Amino acid sequence: MEYLLDFFLHLDVHLDSFLVQFGPWVYGLLFLIVFAETGLVITPFLPGDSLLFAAGALAAKSTSSLNPVVVFFVLVAAAILGDAVNYAVGHYVGPRIFRAEDRISFWHRLLNRNHLMEAHRFFERHGGKAVILGRFMPIIRTFVPFVAGCGAMSYPHFAFFNVTGGILWVGLCVGGGYFFGSRQIVKDNFEIVLVAIVLISMLPILWGYLISRLRNEPAQPKNEPSHPNQ
Repeated sequence: MEYLLDFFLHLDVHLDSFLVQFGPWVYGLLFLIVFAETGLVITPFLPGDSLLFAAGALAAKSTSSLNPVVVFFVLVAAAILGDAVNYAVGHYVGPRIFRAEDRISFWHRLLNRNHLMEAHRFFERHGGKAVILGRFMPIIRTFVPFVAGCGAMSYPHFAFFNVTGGILWVGLCVGGGYFFGSRQIVKDNFEIVLVAIVLISMLPILWGYLISRLRNEPAQPKNEPSHPNQ
Protein backbone atom coordinates (compact mmCIF):
# COMPACT_ATOMS: atom_id res chain seq x y z
CA MET A 1 0.00 0.00 0.00
CA GLU A 2 2.85 2.35 0.88
CA TYR A 3 4.49 1.64 -2.48
CA LEU A 4 1.24 2.34 -4.35
CA LEU A 5 0.85 5.67 -2.56
CA ASP A 6 4.45 6.59 -3.33
CA PHE A 7 3.98 5.52 -6.95
CA PHE A 8 0.93 7.75 -7.29
CA LEU A 9 2.46 10.80 -5.62
CA HIS A 10 5.66 10.53 -7.66
CA LEU A 11 4.30 9.34 -10.98
CA ASP A 12 6.64 11.62 -12.90
CA VAL A 13 9.72 10.24 -11.12
CA HIS A 14 8.69 6.61 -11.55
CA LEU A 15 7.75 7.04 -15.20
CA ASP A 16 11.07 8.75 -15.85
CA SER A 17 12.86 5.86 -14.12
CA PHE A 18 10.91 3.28 -16.15
CA LEU A 19 11.75 5.16 -19.33
CA VAL A 20 15.47 5.01 -18.53
CA GLN A 21 15.31 1.30 -17.72
CA PHE A 22 12.89 0.01 -20.36
CA GLY A 23 12.90 2.61 -23.11
CA PRO A 24 10.01 2.24 -25.60
CA TRP A 25 8.41 -0.48 -23.46
CA VAL A 26 7.06 2.34 -21.31
CA TYR A 27 4.44 2.92 -24.01
CA GLY A 28 3.22 -0.62 -23.38
CA LEU A 29 3.12 -0.02 -19.62
CA LEU A 30 1.05 3.14 -20.10
CA PHE A 31 -1.27 1.26 -22.44
CA LEU A 32 -1.80 -1.58 -19.96
CA ILE A 33 -2.54 0.72 -17.01
CA VAL A 34 -5.08 2.85 -18.89
CA PHE A 35 -6.63 -0.21 -20.54
CA ALA A 36 -7.05 -1.95 -17.16
CA GLU A 37 -8.39 1.17 -15.45
CA THR A 38 -11.05 1.69 -18.10
CA GLY A 39 -11.67 -1.88 -19.22
CA LEU A 40 -11.67 -4.01 -16.06
CA VAL A 41 -14.37 -3.30 -13.48
CA ILE A 42 -12.20 -4.79 -10.73
CA THR A 43 -9.40 -2.20 -11.14
CA PRO A 44 -11.00 1.26 -10.76
CA PHE A 45 -8.27 2.18 -8.26
CA LEU A 46 -5.55 2.47 -10.93
CA PRO A 47 -4.39 6.02 -11.79
CA GLY A 48 -6.20 7.63 -14.72
CA ASP A 49 -6.24 11.42 -15.04
CA SER A 50 -3.07 11.79 -12.98
CA LEU A 51 -1.21 9.22 -15.08
CA LEU A 52 -2.18 10.97 -18.32
CA PHE A 53 -1.09 14.32 -16.92
CA ALA A 54 2.23 12.86 -15.71
CA ALA A 55 2.85 11.21 -19.10
CA GLY A 56 2.22 14.52 -20.86
CA ALA A 57 4.53 16.36 -18.46
CA LEU A 58 7.27 13.77 -18.99
CA ALA A 59 6.91 13.99 -22.77
CA ALA A 60 7.41 17.76 -22.54
CA LYS A 61 10.85 17.42 -20.95
CA SER A 62 13.63 18.22 -23.38
CA THR A 63 15.69 15.30 -22.04
CA SER A 64 12.85 12.79 -22.41
CA SER A 65 12.62 10.29 -25.25
CA LEU A 66 8.87 10.00 -24.77
CA ASN A 67 7.14 11.24 -27.91
CA PRO A 68 3.94 13.22 -27.09
CA VAL A 69 2.23 12.23 -30.36
CA VAL A 70 2.91 8.52 -29.75
CA VAL A 71 1.76 8.91 -26.13
CA PHE A 72 -1.49 10.46 -27.32
CA PHE A 73 -2.33 7.73 -29.85
CA VAL A 74 -1.26 4.87 -27.57
CA LEU A 75 -3.41 6.14 -24.70
CA VAL A 76 -6.40 6.95 -26.92
CA ALA A 77 -6.25 3.38 -28.23
CA ALA A 78 -6.03 2.04 -24.66
CA ALA A 79 -8.98 4.15 -23.50
CA ILE A 80 -11.21 3.22 -26.44
CA LEU A 81 -10.36 -0.50 -26.37
CA GLY A 82 -10.74 -0.58 -22.58
CA ASP A 83 -14.27 0.82 -22.72
CA ALA A 84 -15.14 -1.51 -25.60
CA VAL A 85 -14.06 -4.56 -23.58
CA ASN A 86 -15.92 -3.23 -20.53
CA TYR A 87 -19.06 -2.82 -22.65
CA ALA A 88 -18.74 -6.40 -23.92
CA VAL A 89 -18.38 -7.77 -20.38
CA GLY A 90 -21.41 -5.76 -19.27
CA HIS A 91 -23.39 -7.08 -22.23
CA TYR A 92 -22.52 -10.65 -21.28
CA VAL A 93 -22.95 -10.62 -17.49
CA GLY A 94 -25.03 -7.47 -16.95
CA PRO A 95 -28.52 -9.01 -16.84
CA ARG A 96 -27.37 -11.35 -14.06
CA ILE A 97 -25.94 -8.46 -12.02
CA PHE A 98 -29.21 -6.57 -11.77
CA ARG A 99 -31.45 -9.56 -11.05
CA ALA A 100 -32.47 -9.59 -7.41
CA GLU A 101 -32.25 -13.38 -7.15
CA ASP A 102 -28.58 -13.31 -8.19
CA ARG A 103 -27.38 -10.82 -5.60
CA ILE A 104 -25.17 -13.41 -3.93
CA SER A 105 -23.71 -14.61 -7.20
CA PHE A 106 -20.03 -14.65 -8.10
CA TRP A 107 -20.32 -11.33 -9.92
CA HIS A 108 -21.86 -9.55 -6.95
CA ARG A 109 -19.05 -10.77 -4.73
CA LEU A 110 -16.52 -9.63 -7.33
CA LEU A 111 -17.96 -6.17 -8.06
CA ASN A 112 -18.63 -3.23 -5.80
CA ARG A 113 -22.40 -2.97 -6.06
CA ASN A 114 -22.48 0.58 -4.66
CA HIS A 115 -20.14 1.80 -7.41
CA LEU A 116 -22.17 -0.09 -9.98
CA MET A 117 -25.48 1.41 -8.88
CA GLU A 118 -24.00 4.90 -8.71
CA ALA A 119 -22.79 4.53 -12.30
CA HIS A 120 -26.24 3.24 -13.26
CA ARG A 121 -27.92 6.32 -11.76
CA PHE A 122 -25.37 8.56 -13.47
CA PHE A 123 -26.11 6.89 -16.79
CA GLU A 124 -29.85 7.31 -16.31
CA ARG A 125 -29.43 11.03 -15.60
CA HIS A 126 -27.14 11.82 -18.53
CA GLY A 127 -27.89 9.15 -21.13
CA GLY A 128 -25.29 8.77 -23.88
CA LYS A 129 -23.39 11.81 -22.63
CA ALA A 130 -22.55 9.78 -19.50
CA VAL A 131 -20.00 7.82 -21.53
CA ILE A 132 -18.16 11.08 -22.30
CA LEU A 133 -18.70 12.83 -18.95
CA GLY A 134 -17.81 9.68 -17.04
CA ARG A 135 -14.36 9.68 -18.65
CA PHE A 136 -13.39 12.56 -16.37
CA MET A 137 -14.67 10.94 -13.15
CA PRO A 138 -12.69 8.23 -11.32
CA ILE A 139 -14.60 5.01 -10.55
CA ILE A 140 -17.58 6.21 -12.61
CA ARG A 141 -15.23 6.03 -15.61
CA THR A 142 -14.73 2.30 -15.00
CA PHE A 143 -18.37 1.37 -14.42
CA VAL A 144 -20.29 3.46 -16.98
CA PRO A 145 -19.28 1.39 -20.05
CA PHE A 146 -20.19 -1.74 -18.10
CA VAL A 147 -23.65 -0.29 -17.39
CA ALA A 148 -24.02 0.74 -21.04
CA GLY A 149 -23.28 -2.84 -22.08
CA CYS A 150 -25.95 -4.19 -19.73
CA GLY A 151 -28.53 -3.19 -22.32
CA ALA A 152 -28.81 0.54 -21.78
CA MET A 153 -27.30 1.40 -25.18
CA SER A 154 -26.72 -0.24 -28.56
CA TYR A 155 -23.09 -0.78 -29.51
CA PRO A 156 -23.00 1.60 -32.54
CA HIS A 157 -24.41 4.37 -30.33
CA PHE A 158 -21.94 3.52 -27.56
CA ALA A 159 -18.99 3.39 -29.98
CA PHE A 160 -19.56 6.99 -31.06
CA PHE A 161 -19.50 8.29 -27.47
CA ASN A 162 -16.63 5.96 -26.59
CA VAL A 163 -14.35 7.28 -29.34
CA THR A 164 -15.34 10.90 -28.71
CA GLY A 165 -14.84 10.58 -24.96
CA GLY A 166 -11.53 8.77 -25.30
CA ILE A 167 -10.07 11.43 -27.58
CA LEU A 168 -11.29 14.29 -25.37
CA TRP A 169 -10.12 12.69 -22.12
CA VAL A 170 -6.64 11.76 -23.31
CA GLY A 171 -6.23 14.97 -25.29
CA LEU A 172 -7.13 17.26 -22.38
CA CYS A 173 -5.20 15.37 -19.70
CA VAL A 174 -2.06 14.62 -21.72
CA GLY A 175 -2.21 18.08 -23.31
CA GLY A 176 -2.55 19.67 -19.89
CA GLY A 177 0.50 17.80 -18.66
CA TYR A 178 2.47 18.67 -21.79
CA PHE A 179 1.74 22.41 -21.69
CA PHE A 180 1.71 22.99 -17.91
CA GLY A 181 3.84 20.17 -16.51
CA SER A 182 7.09 21.84 -17.56
CA ARG A 183 6.33 25.06 -15.67
CA GLN A 184 8.54 25.50 -12.65
CA ILE A 185 5.70 25.98 -10.17
CA VAL A 186 4.11 22.71 -11.32
CA LYS A 187 7.41 20.82 -11.23
CA ASP A 188 8.10 22.08 -7.71
CA ASN A 189 4.64 21.01 -6.50
CA PHE A 190 3.95 18.01 -8.69
CA GLU A 191 2.58 15.85 -5.86
CA ILE A 192 0.11 18.57 -4.88
CA VAL A 193 -0.96 18.99 -8.50
CA LEU A 194 -1.67 15.25 -8.85
CA VAL A 195 -3.71 15.19 -5.64
CA ALA A 196 -5.60 18.31 -6.79
CA ILE A 197 -6.41 16.62 -10.12
CA VAL A 198 -7.92 13.63 -8.31
CA LEU A 199 -9.88 15.80 -5.86
CA ILE A 200 -11.28 18.00 -8.62
CA SER A 201 -12.31 14.96 -10.66
CA MET A 202 -14.06 13.54 -7.58
CA LEU A 203 -16.14 16.68 -6.96
CA PRO A 204 -19.01 15.71 -9.31
CA ILE A 205 -19.31 12.33 -7.58
CA LEU A 206 -19.36 13.91 -4.12
CA TRP A 207 -21.87 16.51 -5.25
CA GLY A 208 -24.14 13.85 -6.74
CA TYR A 209 -23.87 11.79 -3.55
CA LEU A 210 -24.83 14.74 -1.36
CA ILE A 211 -27.78 15.66 -3.58
CA SER A 212 -28.94 12.03 -3.55
CA ARG A 213 -28.73 11.88 0.25
CA LEU A 214 -30.64 15.13 0.64
CA ARG A 215 -33.41 13.98 -1.71
CA ASN A 216 -33.75 10.64 0.04
CA GLU A 217 -33.55 12.00 3.56
CA PRO A 218 -36.87 11.33 5.28
CA ALA A 219 -38.79 14.29 6.58
CA GLN A 220 -38.46 14.88 10.32
CA PRO A 221 -41.67 13.98 12.11
CA LYS A 222 -43.43 16.92 13.61
CA ASN A 223 -44.21 16.92 17.29
CA GLU A 224 -47.90 16.42 17.72
CA PRO A 225 -49.56 18.71 20.22
CA SER A 226 -50.59 16.93 23.37
CA HIS A 227 -54.30 16.64 23.99
CA PRO A 228 -55.52 17.97 27.30
CA ASN A 229 -57.14 15.48 29.58
CA GLN A 230 -60.89 15.50 29.23
